[in-house]
Amino acid sequence: MKSENTRIVKDSMGTLQVPENALYGAQTQRAINNFPISGIPMPHSFIDAICYVKFACSEANLELGLMSKEKANAIQMAAKAVIDGGYYEHFPIDVFQTGSGTSSNMNANEVLATLGNQLTGVDIHPNDDLNMSQSSNDVIPTAIHVAASIALEEKLLPAMQKLAQTIQKREVELDNVVKTGRTHLMDAMPVRMSQELSAWRAQIEDNIERLKDTQKRIQKLVIGGTAVGTGVNADPEFGRLTTANLATITAMHFEPMDNLFMGLNAQDSALELSGQLNVLAASLMKIANDLRWMNSGPLAGLGEIQLPALQPGSSIMPGKVNPVIPESVCMVAAQIMGNHTAITVGAQAGNFQLNVMLPMIALNLLQSLEISATACTQLADLAIEGFTVNEANLKRALEANPILVTALNTVVGYEKGAAIAKEAYASNRPVLEVALEMTDMDEVTLKKYLDPHLLTLGGNPSI
Repeated sequence: MKSENTRIVKDSMGTLQVPENALYGAQTQRAINNFPISGIPMPHSFIDAICYVKFACSEANLELGLMSKEKANAIQMAAKAVIDGGYYEHFPIDVFQTGSGTSSNMNANEVLATLGNQLTGVDIHPNDDLNMSQSSNDVIPTAIHVAASIALEEKLLPAMQKLAQTIQKREVELDNVVKTGRTHLMDAMPVRMSQELSAWRAQIEDNIERLKDTQKRIQKLVIGGTAVGTGVNADPEFGRLTTANLATITAMHFEPMDNLFMGLNAQDSALELSGQLNVLAASLMKIANDLRWMNSGPLAGLGEIQLPALQPGSSIMPGKVNPVIPESVCMVAAQIMGNHTAITVGAQAGNFQLNVMLPMIALNLLQSLEISATACTQLADLAIEGFTVNEANLKRALEANPILVTALNTVVGYEKGAAIAKEAYASNRPVLEVALEMTDMDEVTLKKYLDPHLLTLGGNPSI
């Protein structure tokens, strides 16, 4: 019996109850009942992407004379209403559902059919109208590519460019600051802080170029392949028209995929994008950990820089301030690396004509794009933009660094240089003072050889 808060709906398998105010119908409710796995619904960006696909498909069907203008308009109004930021509570299906994402496709079909009817009074059928010329098997992979393309173009690439620009700005500001370089975490030859930061910037810029190359493939869409790649039940022009419509309504450079069979059974482009995000994650973790080391202390660590103080660092130790932004970025990087492993496993699950881990791939890929973009922005704004340099600490370490003797190798030889360095370590004296005792070089000449700033320019400082 229908309860006070539910209504009876039916599909090809029979009847069942759904919440009274739900926009979805029987097929969504069956999925809700079947997959109470994680409580994690599909991401909003993925739902938006499906709505973009349904909008574009209805327009293509209209252009082909397969759908009335009234029905196409109703579908498009409903899709736009969801994309504009509402109704996400009507998309509750768990990520861990059927591997094709059929449940999410039908969830969208049911919601848009009901919403379209409510907005226009036009009767829309979830399968016959919303799914016309389509299959879940081409809709879901297309939605993954659409959502990833939008996130990449509108969120991640701008955030990475901002991060690179912020680092470059600090390079200019800190070009005259010389510090002790480190290899194996041990004292090495001097570098300018601008040189150290330039490596971070170059990493981010290289990542941008890698992602832009991958972008060409993630913008190729498989819509029109329908069930197995043959395009059964779809006009031969449907895929091309839908892709063109998607390019127009999203302002993305979408193109039809060259081989629709590959687009259904493989997720190679999604995996490639995830792989590039994995590289970015490693770069971000390296930069974040450098910042943590440089900020360590302030008394018992390196104490080279001071990151902005953003919040109390301890519930028990008053006055403690921690490098919270770099720590957050490191966790983001670890999550992206884990997501990439899951996507790698998912991408190989293309049994014959269909990949059957699509919702999981979508979740992890879109999360990686989202959190990497936010991490880049926070790292730029709340760590790199505002750190200050403890120049006194840098100068003290430079003056005491026996590794400066490396600059004398071409004059006194490696063995004599090693002896000078060992004596400087043992006596805790500057290398200049020890070199004056152990060589016949005068102070003016030695200072020229051992000038930390000159050493950062490369070459032979005596020339």
